[in-house]
Amino acid sequence: MVLNKEKKTEVVEKYKKHPKDTGSTEVQVALLTERISGLVEHLKKNKKDQHSRYGLLMLVGQRKRLLKYLKNNDAKSFAAVTTSLDLA
Repeated sequence: MVLNKEKKTEVVEKYKKHPKDTGSTEVQVALLTERISGLVEHLKKNKKDQHSRYGLLMLVGQRKRLLKYLKNNDAKSFAAVTTSLDLA
């Protein structure tokens, strides 16, 4: 469920725009996608964990808002991120 430091660093390295970039929209979407996939695996094993299910819905909503922002402001980057993360 929780991203370890190595995995988080790997994702940031892959999606960053410049050497010190850790918070761009692309990086945030990629990190949220990793967290979502971890929660989905957790919920497959623990079907009655409603608290984690609520957290998953919150993360999906946040990612959806970030993707909408990215689509409106930088369509080229939106297309690259969605194909790279296999979204939509």
